[in-house]
Amino acid sequence: MEQSLLREDELMAGIDKEKILIEEVKVVQDIIKRMASNSFSVKTWTITLIVATLLFKGTNNHILIAFIPLFTFWFLDSYYLQQERLFRQVHNWITTYRLNNNDELFNMNPIRFKDKVQTVPMIMFSISTLPFYGGIFIMLISYIVIVYFKYLVLLKDCLLRYSGV
Repeated sequence: MEQSLLREDELMAGIDKEKILIEEVKVVQDIIKRMASNSFSVKTWTITLIVATLLFKGTNNHILIAFIPLFTFWFLDSYYLQQERLFRQVHNWITTYRLNNNDELFNMNPIRFKDKVQTVPMIMFSISTLPFYGGIFIMLISYIVIVYFKYLVLLKDCLLRYSGV
């Protein structure tokens, strides 16, 4: 009789452990989804604010203001991507380590995996973010060159016209 009760307790502990593992994995997956959603939102805000900045009328120096949201959101997107990668490390740790151990239950602190994930500046120039933000950077530089080149050509034409050549 005692042996059957002991097996029942072990079975219940296994079920509780399984429920805890499932809940822990769900929490980490929700965090990863939220980081990915934040990253997508940052990209949409980047495009929106850069286009809004370029639509301002005034001096041509307003074009330079477009670089502020570009670099700010580039950094922020890279930060969210780093956090997502850190929590993927937490997820992998939970699914491999938690099956055999009960210590550090619901420890979601990703700092312990910081050495396994790239730094934010490295992520800024990785294949994940550089094509998007680098492409916008190149387009802004091209736009500046076109705008200022147009004014240089107009200035040259005026100088040639009024110099009598």
